[in-house]
Amino acid sequence: MPLGPRDLAVFARAAWRPERPDRLVRAAVAAAMSGPTVVGAFAAATARYPRATAIIDPRGALSYVELWRASDAAARRLRADGVGPGTVVGLLCPNDRGFVIAMVAVARLGADLVLLNTGFAGPQLAEATRAESVRLLVHDDDLSDIVAGCDVDRAFTTSELEHGGVRSGRPLSPVLSEGRWVILTSGTTGRPKGAGRSGRGATASATALMAAIPIRARDTVVIAPPLFHAWGLAHLGLALSLSSTVVLAPVFDAAATLASLTAHDADGLIVVPTMLQRMLAVATDEDGAPVPSGRSHLRYIASSGSDLGAGLATRAMTRFGPVVYNVYGSTEAAIAAIATPADLAVEPATVGRPAAGTVVRVVDTSGREVPSGTIGRVVVGSDATFSTYTDGTTRPRVDGLVATGDLGRVDADGRLFIIGREDDLIITGGENVQPTEIEECLRGHPGVDDVAVVGVDDDDLGQRLEVYVVRRKGQSLEPDDVRSHVRTRLARFKVPAAVTFVERIPRTSTGKIRRAEVADRPSLGG
Repeated sequence: MPLGPRDLAVFARAAWRPERPDRLVRAAVAAAMSGPTVVGAFAAATARYPRATAIIDPRGALSYVELWRASDAAARRLRADGVGPGTVVGLLCPNDRGFVIAMVAVARLGADLVLLNTGFAGPQLAEATRAESVRLLVHDDDLSDIVAGCDVDRAFTTSELEHGGVRSGRPLSPVLSEGRWVILTSGTTGRPKGAGRSGRGATASATALMAAIPIRARDTVVIAPPLFHAWGLAHLGLALSLSSTVVLAPVFDAAATLASLTAHDADGLIVVPTMLQRMLAVATDEDGAPVPSGRSHLRYIASSGSDLGAGLATRAMTRFGPVVYNVYGSTEAAIAAIATPADLAVEPATVGRPAAGTVVRVVDTSGREVPSGTIGRVVVGSDATFSTYTDGTTRPRVDGLVATGDLGRVDADGRLFIIGREDDLIITGGENVQPTEIEECLRGHPGVDDVAVVGVDDDDLGQRLEVYVVRRKGQSLEPDDVRSHVRTRLARFKVPAAVTFVERIPRTSTGKIRRAEVADRPSLGG
């Protein structure tokens, strides 16, 4: 994880605190001994504040020195089973201390780490471990049933590593070069692909976040998204390198997350948009938990993973104050653009300007950059973008920049707006329609809790628009109400032909709509 001059300057600003000199000396020595790696950053953080709280989860608090010792014991146990550089280890855990202990343990041995989705069914998990050549699997105790069908050499539970780890023995040699970290894409179709991450990529992403968001050492950060995805993992790594306190919960609950902000006097909240939407819905219920206002200790809410949207951005800023940051990126492109509260106050639909060290362009089908205001393909380049998937394939590139698969435009002030996915485009009666525009419109209706728009084959129109709606609790809503809301705000050809009420909209763990599954939801009738 080599640090360039810009990385050092940004990290120094985030890490600075009035400090006893001996703490800084200990941190510098620990970092030097462990090398420029994730482990080195964690070792330095532990040396700087050994008794500070590192993790808070349902089991309580764990200090940095306790976390270091637990990861040391786990690493020794894994080493006894032959884990080392070149070994591919799969990690299947929810957001809790078991994930963090196992992650650090594998990193300390220089092994390759594959982060697996806890929402997988048994066959999906077996396919993913086979495709990524996982030989040893570390999993949560409650997930033992789905692990049974995996063709791996050995499987450990996190309890075995935490309580059955080796507490003494030959010292662990410092790992001066990290193994490969593989994050599975959160795409909405097909088998998730593995995208490898390097130490340099993690550093570049961290720099981009710290340059735009007021992340500081010893923050208390509530991380709600899954740690097995890039967004949650980025903030976990950043927090551990800054000696911060991370608040985790294995299962997301909107009311509990709201309560944790107050209970732990949180500085930061990390979410995906659907989580933020649910938290605001709870907060506005008559019996909802109290929410910190703009005058609270909460200094930043960082949202990514899917479309935040103008309506949700505005509601969040109204409720929490000017602390919302909309981060645009993907597993492949990493952090591409960041909208600050100042950006969102002017243009709440924007995803902001290019992140530090990142090039973002909007190009036509020939790869030429288009004028501001013109819609085109979004391409991104930085030190953090991936090279290839683990199966050897890659995404299309334009002049070395990765195509995100999104359509967007840039305004005259350099702010980027995402119009929708290239492959989500619906052509109805010869007109091009992006479903996200209709969805954003309907999210502004007080009776709509969630919504998805799909195109269905039609003999006359080519495709017709169908909308699937989750009613907001306590609100009455009929199909004509939905159509009328769209008709009075958008072009006539964007009014849906059919409205179906459903119990929920199928989404990925990062909040993206699984459009191919939408029509399979059980109907609630009209």
